[in-house]
Amino acid sequence: MRTISKALLTFFVVLCTAGHSFAQSPLISLESATSASTTAISTTFNHAEDTLKKQFEIKKMSFPPREMYVRSFKYDRELEVWVRYDDTSSFQLFKTYKVCMQSGTMGPKRMQGDYQVPEGFYYINEFNPNSNYHLALGLNYPNTSDKIVSDSLHLHPGSEIYIHGDCVSTGCIPISDEPIEELYLLASFVKTQGQDYIPVHVFPVRYDVPKSVEYLDQTTKNNKALQQFALTLKSAFDYFQLNKQLPVIMIDKRGQYVINN
Repeated sequence: MRTISKALLTFFVVLCTAGHSFAQSPLISLESATSASTTAISTTFNHAEDTLKKQFEIKKMSFPPREMYVRSFKYDRELEVWVRYDDTSSFQLFKTYKVCMQSGTMGPKRMQGDYQVPEGFYYINEFNPNSNYHLALGLNYPNTSDKIVSDSLHLHPGSEIYIHGDCVSTGCIPISDEPIEELYLLASFVKTQGQDYIPVHVFPVRYDVPKSVEYLDQTTKNNKALQQFALTLKSAFDYFQLNKQLPVIMIDKRGQYVINN
């Protein structure tokens, strides 16, 4: 088995000893980590790296990619990983993972404790190898849109939304243990190559699946605000489907997403 590089392993050791905040992690060398923890980290990520390399090879795609983009579909319980190799090329679909547990229903998350999976446009802002759910990638929920809208409704939006292992959900996106190992490692690779903001777009449904759209229409038929919100997300989905490039997404003073197609 190929031994993971010392530089990348140092990166993982930094993560594992840094608690919750990636951005505030102190630099910790391999020499300061215990032999047991270093071996455990190395074993986990060597296995994930070998698995990823084989999958990329089968798809005739280079490994590692330079950038990645994640999109998740609540009703369809799918999480897609797209990759590309420079700033101007189109994204290519690498893999679709199953979301093994779902909580809440259609619509964005607006308050703490509602067990709702957020909908909207986020990025990975935390690497947590000490998660109670094996490994976890944190999302920057609540984002600016969530904060503005929740504040206008006099609600506390909550926090701590993750893509993680295991198979439980109280508003997070669980994909079980082996898939999160792959996703965590892939995110680590692109981050070390300079992708500071790994986008994660969470949609209520796959807008290209009639059965899913029918379900969305049924559950939002009496709520015009949710209908409009779903249409706004759909415009971002449609743009990416057509161009395999990310749309420009802005937020107006009311906290509403504005998709620049």
